[in-house]
Amino acid sequence: MKNILFVHQSADLYGSDKTLLLLVKSLKDTINPIVVVPEEGPLTDELKKNGVEVLIIPVLKVSRDLFTFKEILKFPFQIIKAIYKLRKKIGNRKIDIIHSNTLAVFLGAFYGKLFRIKHVWHVHEIILYPKIAAKSYPFLVNWFSDEVVFNSLASAENLFTGKNTLQLKSQIIYNGIHRAQSFLADEERNLIRKNLFKSIQNNSIIIGLVGRINKHKGQQLLLSVFDKLKKESSKNIYLLFIGSTIKSQQFLLDVLQREIQNRNIEDVVTIIDFQKDIWKYYDCLDIIVVPTTDPEPFGLVAVEGMLSKKPVIAANHGGLKEIVVHQKTGLLFEPCNESDLKNAIETLIKNQHLIELFGLEGEKRAKSEFSLENYIKSFRELYDKKL
Repeated sequence: MKNILFVHQSADLYGSDKTLLLLVKSLKDTINPIVVVPEEGPLTDELKKNGVEVLIIPVLKVSRDLFTFKEILKFPFQIIKAIYKLRKKIGNRKIDIIHSNTLAVFLGAFYGKLFRIKHVWHVHEIILYPKIAAKSYPFLVNWFSDEVVFNSLASAENLFTGKNTLQLKSQIIYNGIHRAQSFLADEERNLIRKNLFKSIQNNSIIIGLVGRINKHKGQQLLLSVFDKLKKESSKNIYLLFIGSTIKSQQFLLDVLQREIQNRNIEDVVTIIDFQKDIWKYYDCLDIIVVPTTDPEPFGLVAVEGMLSKKPVIAANHGGLKEIVVHQKTGLLFEPCNESDLKNAIETLIKNQHLIELFGLEGEKRAKSEFSLENYIKSFRELYDKKL
């Protein structure tokens, strides 16, 4: 079997991590995958469980901190060190394709160029800041790639703006996912909901935001809107945040918790950590909100929500516009606009028949447009073409 080297930025199990895991698991019977990540974590646990070889090596991860004089001076030495480590672990094995999963990693790009290995760069980002990175990436991706895969039209257009020649070796492959887990029975669903909120009734509505706690996912925006809804309405509504911070941003969780306390809504707002078994929590929600303040390159949470027969309210920018069909599978609102988000949530609360209707339409769309089968088939054809 051919050896494909996958280089990825983290060992978590959020959007791009999940899609990599699904891709590798689905193809490992026809290729020999080797996955390079910078650390151990939930992703590496799942890969090893499935018999996939994992290498822990610095992946030359790009962050905003890199664009300082000191870090730029150190970067060439880090490149040499990382390439040496990877070369030593690969040994005499022939690598047929390198697949860099996200723009945040450069190890695959440099390694492929140095040893003349075909390089596929899989873009999961929309780069807007810092400006120097936004202007540089189209040229870097074009120079270091044999093929470029974008996870949405939005992420493609972001890079094409800088260099139209990228289109000649690019294609869009939407992320795909499936729901293997059956839906919860009403009794189990109600029990979990009761554990989350002691005062909840069976006819209450839980609004949910699933995603890493950071400055861009919109937790603060949704919290502010929910607080206003709760004060203005007698409706029995609750808010659930599911997600964790990265280690260096624990303070964001502290800030969010303090805000909940200051608003005196601890009884109706709950935060729980990232959940490996996420599907049962989707089943306990009534409305999924994806209120990202920056354009989302794709929006896997929106697809997961749709597969769980839930209506999705999403910010009308980035890849979310390609997933959610306004007034059919959910509602789109003007990004960062509290009033517009509030109106969207109120629409579903006041017209609860739409919750079920949008949920059923969303499931149909997710299965037809964002299926795991289509996702795997597209990559299998790409690898066959490059091999």
